[in-house]
Amino acid sequence: MRRRPLLRRSDDGDPMSVVSNLFDVAMVFAVALMVALVSRYNMTEMFSQEDFTMVKNPGKENMEIITKEGEKINRYTPSEDNDKSANKGKRVGVAYELENGDIIYVPE
Repeated sequence: MRRRPLLRRSDDGDPMSVVSNLFDVAMVFAVALMVALVSRYNMTEMFSQEDFTMVKNPGKENMEIITKEGEKINRYTPSEDNDKSANKGKRVGVAYELENGDIIYVPE
């Protein structure tokens, strides 16, 4: 009498099956990392339908203004020099918003 094995796995001896399982685990990890970063840095506005404007590093040399209008996201860096014929601007004052909602402009 010959004995038959009770369990017979088709992937026994196939070294590529381990690689495919590692790829699946890496993809799940990458998606979880992206979700964690988006929630950590409060970037959920990027995925909403509302328009918004965000200022990074206000008042510094590396300031950026990011606006979202519909599906389009625009990024503007005031110090970038892409167009040589563009007019240059300068800072002329500061605006402050009070607790009651009034805005005060202070020229420099």
